[in-house]
Amino acid sequence: MNLTIQATDRLSGALGVPGDKSITHRALLLGGLSAGASRIEGFLDSGDCSATVGCLQGLGVEIERPEAETLVVTGRGLQGWREPEDVLDCVRSGTTMRLMAGLLAGQPFYSVLRGEPQLRRRPMDRVIAPLALMGAQITGRGGNRLPPLSIAGRRLHGADHTLPVASAQVKSCLLLAGLYAEGATIVREPGPSRDHTERMLRKRGVAVHSEGLIHSLAGPVRRMEAVDVRVPGDFSSAAYWIVAALLAPGSELVIRRVGVNPTRTGLLDALRAMGAQVALEDEGDEGGEPVADLRVRAGGLQGATIGGDLVPRMIDEFPILALAATQAQGETHVRDAAELRVKETDRIASTVQALRALGAQIEPTDDGFDVLGPTPLRGAVVNGQGDHRLAMTLAVAGLIAQGETTVLGAECITDSFPGFVESLNQISRGALR
Repeated sequence: MNLTIQATDRLSGALGVPGDKSITHRALLLGGLSAGASRIEGFLDSGDCSATVGCLQGLGVEIERPEAETLVVTGRGLQGWREPEDVLDCVRSGTTMRLMAGLLAGQPFYSVLRGEPQLRRRPMDRVIAPLALMGAQITGRGGNRLPPLSIAGRRLHGADHTLPVASAQVKSCLLLAGLYAEGATIVREPGPSRDHTERMLRKRGVAVHSEGLIHSLAGPVRRMEAVDVRVPGDFSSAAYWIVAALLAPGSELVIRRVGVNPTRTGLLDALRAMGAQVALEDEGDEGGEPVADLRVRAGGLQGATIGGDLVPRMIDEFPILALAATQAQGETHVRDAAELRVKETDRIASTVQALRALGAQIEPTDDGFDVLGPTPLRGAVVNGQGDHRLAMTLAVAGLIAQGETTVLGAECITDSFPGFVESLNQISRGALR
């Protein structure tokens, strides 16, 4: 699928965004381990989350869809998963593979996790090595770094882990393995990362202790209670409309019921430091997760330096931040974000390449990039490179670039944001051609 977008003068209206991808993954996995049926409302019906559904079904978990945006997961309990008859396909979802690796390491059976070529290039040694310290037997290819992963399930023991990089996926993988481990599993982070796993485990009766950046649980855990979940709107999806409204002159948008967990909203802090006008309204709580409506008004931005503990709180939003920086006055510097090089693509290289094609003044560094703005962007034919976040960033760029912008390979957007095209047309009143 290719998208052709025409520049627009103003974005307006109110809209929602799909359910949070991180929370959907975890609600599915924990629902499959719980005792009884868990109802998940507002789940993200995307390619990545469908991969998690498929893996669970391969393990014998029953998942039904009684309504359009509702799933019912009938859990088999912590000891009830069955040995899969075939390999488990994680498709393009790194979250599925890493969290599944932690859960399967402690099962009394053999399993294999595979994925499409894009996923097979993503390093998995960051979970293989710490899981081995807990007694796991996992082998991969490329020096035991890359998928597919062959997992010979066995009894695990707790371990004390110090993570070199703040990563919610690695932290979650180890805590989930800790459900099956004898003794304490401790995870020490160098900085904050999203905490959905800890919140959701506690909601199901698991005693997860967090003191600052140190998280622990004692295993093995014998039972988790089924819990119904209402998934809030995905902040990472809302990020595209936030930046679009900031950059298109005269715009004002309201984005409804977005999850505003502070471990996820680093982009808001970065944009506010650049002068953005984003207000939280009608704040509330859904299933232990804070939510709010976001009101965004167009306005001038100033360059800023972004790094340190802010990085893991906005790790998925750097492509769209780079676009915002192209329209900010002065220089914007991103540092401490080397993790971007091992995402769906090398997101530093791919973001720089794509924005340069539109006329941006942006230079890569080892751990980020430097942007000089404001620079008028011009429409061009650009490639999403199989990365949903880059493809959506380029579509938003088309709203402010002179002339027409065509994004090739935009079908990858459905990995995280089904309905993106319809929402873009709604707020721009027909910018798509």
